[in-house]
Amino acid sequence: MSTGARIDLAKVADLVREVAAIEILPRFRNLQEGDTRQKSPGDFVTIADESAELALTPRLLDLLPGSVVVGEEATAKNPAVMDALAGQAPVWLVDPIDGTGNFAGGDEGFVSMLALVQADDILASWIYRPVTGEMVVAEQGAGVTIDGRKAPPFVPTSAPKGVLAYGKRGAPGIAEQVDKRRDRLSQLKSARAAGIDYVRMAKGEIDFTFFSGIMPWDHAPGAMIIRELGGHIAYIRGDETYRPSHALSAAGILSATSHATWRNVHETLFGEG
Repeated sequence: MSTGARIDLAKVADLVREVAAIEILPRFRNLQEGDTRQKSPGDFVTIADESAELALTPRLLDLLPGSVVVGEEATAKNPAVMDALAGQAPVWLVDPIDGTGNFAGGDEGFVSMLALVQADDILASWIYRPVTGEMVVAEQGAGVTIDGRKAPPFVPTSAPKGVLAYGKRGAPGIAEQVDKRRDRLSQLKSARAAGIDYVRMAKGEIDFTFFSGIMPWDHAPGAMIIRELGGHIAYIRGDETYRPSHALSAAGILSATSHATWRNVHETLFGEG
């Protein structure tokens, strides 16, 4: 890891667990009237999202002096917060609850996610599933662990199956394009939480994912996993290398267990044929 200060991966993981235990789990299936609202149509936030991000922010800054936090909820209130991704200071990308719709509906399919980024380079990530206690940690150049066990590299397949998660979020026309061609691919149902779908890839359950929404807190943690296990992740236009700061101008994120699978899925969905 190339930041000026060495980060204790286990200490960050413990912090994520602690905040989830205090701010998230007590509110799961226990939300009160007024605890859930929509930031925009279909984009939910709960008191647990906001409280968890507020609890994480100062402690992450203490762990790495000189760093900044780009949180989903803080950015919703002030979009300029995301400008930090293009700077040189280390950035903590925080998604306190990925899968808020699931959480608000009493479904266990949600995770807490962090990624540490510097100069648009992802250095490490953490994906934690509060209900089961599963912790996935990825570090640049050091691989991926799932509950402390090393995940093996991807094994590409000639018959890939994956997830297509698309809707109102994302660049105009993409959802319609995918909808026309989705039947050409073998698909499994999305978890409705990007972090969970990326972990499914790490476990060998799926071979590709496509998301029309591209906000960096949803994908940078998973991108670290994909890269460390030998896969490929990029925006769909121009096979651009995935960079978190490009989320405001890029379109669609496709990941796959190999570059060849990525190209094949991309051609199937977005090629001229």
